[in-house]
Amino acid sequence: MTVHYTETQVIAAVTRLTPKRLSRFVQAEFVTPVLSDTGPKFRDIDRVRLELLCELSDDFDLDEDALGVIISLIDQLHSVRSDLRRVLSAVQQEPTEVRERIAKALAGV
Repeated sequence: MTVHYTETQVIAAVTRLTPKRLSRFVQAEFVTPVLSDTGPKFRDIDRVRLELLCELSDDFDLDEDALGVIISLIDQLHSVRSDLRRVLSAVQQEPTEVRERIAKALAGV
C-alpha cells in the first residue's frame, strides 16, 4: 500500500521542513508530488527525500544549486544499483559454467 501525505502532513512528518522550503523544493523539482483532486500528495519516498534535502541543506549549509547536483548524483547511484541488481539476477539464471566464467573475468583471472 502506498502512503500519501498532504502538504500539511508531510511538513508535520519532516521536522525541518517549512511550507516555504517545501515550495522551493517542489519548484526546483527535487520532489514531484502526485496531483490529485484534493491537491498535491507526497509519497513516502518523497518524505524520505525531503528529510535528506533538509539535512543536507542544514547540516552542510548547501544552497539549492549544490542540492540539485547532489540529489542528481544520488538518483544516478540508485539507478546504477538497480541496473546492477538486474544484471546480477540475470547472471544467476545462467548455467554454472557461465557464472564461473563471469566470476573469473570479474576477478581478472
